[in-house]
This record gives sequence, C-alpha cells and structure tokens, in this order.
Amino acid sequence: MSNLFKMPRLPRGQIHGYVYHVINRGNDRATVFHQEEDYSGFLDLLAAAKTRHPVKLFGFCLLSNHFHIVLEPASMSALSRFMHWWLTSHVQQHRRHHGGSGHIWQARFKSFPIQQDAHFLTVLRYVLLNPVRAGLVTHPEQWPWSSLHFAHLLDPWPVPMPLPGKEWLEESLLEHDLMMLRTSVNRQAPFGAPPWQRRVAHDLNRESTLLPRGRPKLPSENRNVPF
Repeated sequence: MSNLFKMPRLPRGQIHGYVYHVINRGNDRATVFHQEEDYSGFLDLLAAAKTRHPVKLFGFCLLSNHFHIVLEPASMSALSRFMHWWLTSHVQQHRRHHGGSGHIWQARFKSFPIQQDAHFLTVLRYVLLNPVRAGLVTHPEQWPWSSLHFAHLLDPWPVPMPLPGKEWLEESLLEHDLMMLRTSVNRQAPFGAPPWQRRVAHDLNRESTLLPRGRPKLPSENRNVPF
C-alpha cells in the first residue's frame, strides 16, 4: 500500500472552526467507482450526509479508487459522525449494486486541518487538479466528478478565490507547496504557517505529526557536515 495513505492512528480531535482536507481510498487500492452511477450515487449520499450532520463543504474530487474533500465541521464530533454516516451508507449502496462482502474503503479516513488563508487555496487547487496530475484530463473542468460541477453542494469559501478564477485554478502548484502539502497528507499534520501549525498541533494533540522522522544521526555521521 502506498505510504501516501498508510498512516498511524491519530487522535480524532476536531475543534470547531478548523477546515479539514479529508481523504480515503478503496481497500487495497481497489476501484470503488466503476461507472457513472457509482459516482453519482456517492454524491447523492454526500448531499444527504450534509443535511444530517452540520458541515460546510468547500470542494471535493472523486477518482476511481479514492476521493478528496475539503470541509469545516460544526462541532468537535461532527466530522467523525458525518464521515461515518456517508461511508457506511455508501458501503450498503455499493453492495446492493455490485454484491460482494468485506471492506470497500480503508478502515479509517485520513484528515488534516488547513489554515484559512493562502494555504486553503493551495489545498483546493491540489484537490481540483488531481485528475490533471493523474493524466485523466488536461484541464480540471473536464473532469465531471469534482465540485466544479456541483456548486449546489458547496458553501461560501472562507477565503476569496483569486481572480480570474479559471487562470488561477489551472496554474501549476509550486514544488515547495506541493512538497509541504504531501507531507501533511502523509503525516496528517496541520497545513499552514509554522506558528499556526504548532498551535493547532497542540490544540488537536497532533504534536507528533510535526516531529522529524527517522533515527538521530550518530556523532560519527556528522563529522563531515559543514557548520
């Protein structure tokens, strides 16, 4: 399984006022959405989940074996309840249409909080450009299963979209931003400026996500490192 989606269990702390990037992938990287009705049925359930559990929805993108969604839960427990209802309902729907048994999705969805400034806009571009990076389309609006085509499901963004919107969206992400964002995806670490990251990691009990990975270097390994 890709390291991008294989992560340790983390505390499920959600505090009101944080926006989250949420990701899940089909179990063992299996295809989940086989045909148009699978995609549309999943989005019907998304709309239903939104009426049952108070969240603000800012963007999403579905691909054949995974999805990205950016949202703000209304309470500390709303995100977990929202995701549980949505994915459990989808498993039932999937089995009615395709049969089978066992897991459809990975056991736990992955999430990390986003600072509501330019970092929020970077995450939205990352999500909406996913089909372009995957080589499925050349322009994000060509992919039919993203929030670009389902504005009725969305809430107003907490950060204004730069103008002109189409040109902004299609700009390539800077390599530094992409690297930092992938680190947050991989480690479920807060995505934002360092002081904000540290404060939010403390609030959500995610300090471990900001710690360096790997064993410390031995003194002998540091001899030739310039000061």
